[in-house]
Amino acid sequence: MEHYDAPSLTFLFDMELTVDQPYHLGVTPKGNRRIIQVNDGYFRGSILNGTVIPGGDDWITVLEDGTIIQDVRILLKTYDGAYIAMTYRGIRTGTSDVLKRLDRNEEVNLNEYYFTTQPVFETSSKKYDWLNKRIFVAQGRRMPGKVNYSIYTVGE
Repeated sequence: MEHYDAPSLTFLFDMELTVDQPYHLGVTPKGNRRIIQVNDGYFRGSILNGTVIPGGDDWITVLEDGTIIQDVRILLKTYDGAYIAMTYRGIRTGTSDVLKRLDRNEEVNLNEYYFTTQPVFETSSKKYDWLNKRIFVAQGRRMPGKVNYSIYTVGE
């Protein structure tokens, strides 16, 4: 079988989300659950810019080792008025000490943990229809009261 080259990544935009303190549901039949509300935010890139509409949520499952599995749904509004639904699943993991520091809302060097997501976009906008037809990946960083992402298109 032939081996293919790894796909390229093209920068799409940086995004910052302002988030609330988590609601701790505790251990449910689906796992140890936390829900974090997204208050607002913005995204900036060379071809896509706008704001994050307040009211999105991150439905987190915390694994026994402290690893976070994200399930996020937010709504973006471009500066030219298009609405874009953005969902993503992600993983944030590291050593026990690092994960505890992140849970205490401390700033931790990005090189100390793994935080990657896979965004999916959905829009009715003709101008941004191409978002419906691509694969994306993102590198995340948790900071006190907010989360930052750099989002890339795969294979462009």
